[in-house]
Amino acid sequence: MSSDASRDRLTIRFWGVRGSLPTPRASHLGVGGNTTCVEVRGPDNQIAILDAGTGVRDLGVALTAEAGGAPLDVHLLFSHFHWDHLQGLPFFAPLYAPGNKLTLHAVATPAEIEAAMGGQMSEPFFPVPFEELGSTVVFEPQANGTSFDVGGMTVRPFALHHPQGSSGYRFEASGAVFVYATDYEHGDAESEATLIEAARGADVLYSDAQYTPDEYALRHGWGHTTWEHAARIATEAGVGQLLLSHHDPTHDDATLERILAQAREVFPDTDLAREGEGIKL
Repeated sequence: MSSDASRDRLTIRFWGVRGSLPTPRASHLGVGGNTTCVEVRGPDNQIAILDAGTGVRDLGVALTAEAGGAPLDVHLLFSHFHWDHLQGLPFFAPLYAPGNKLTLHAVATPAEIEAAMGGQMSEPFFPVPFEELGSTVVFEPQANGTSFDVGGMTVRPFALHHPQGSSGYRFEASGAVFVYATDYEHGDAESEATLIEAARGADVLYSDAQYTPDEYALRHGWGHTTWEHAARIATEAGVGQLLLSHHDPTHDDATLERILAQAREVFPDTDLAREGEGIKL
């Protein structure tokens, strides 16, 4: 993404919008097959990356080209450590370049963050151990409900209902608000109240919507919600736009377009999060 992003309050681009596992099939590529990765930039053009699914590989290539040899300062914010949210990190080119600085944030201790990232790069899973990376890596523990600053953006993590836990993130900059809420399951009253409060008045809510209502009936406890519930949350929170995301691997482009049409009947300003597309606020 070009430096024009610095003229906008928030610039968001989607590098991976698929849930669970990549789907490199022709029938899925209109919406996208890479797993979760979202780039956010604020007024200072600081790079923040939400999750490191397989989409982070292409983002790394783009950032390296944009930097043109200059050092990169990148913040990666993890919702949680399930495989589809960190499996692309070993293939993120800026991780290997001396002079680059990567700050890894999560609602976890520094030791837990390091163990999750380094574990997937240890023997026998990967040839380059985490300890031998060229970049400088910093682990930043965060707490749900406590805000922190990333390049002029105020970021507040909040708890989501998901197996082993997950966190969403509310980004604010110069009055613009983007809320990232992937990997959550409805049915927990306290968690739903937290989500509605976090999404209140957001310009855009990026929400888990992996299942149809019929599919969810067979998937209780799997940690994901439906497009129908996402539309209800968007309505109650009074958001400007709802983006459905974490698309199920079985949902091809045609299926997702049908889901979108149904969701718009409940919340008209709904769209699909689509790989390669973006928004400016």
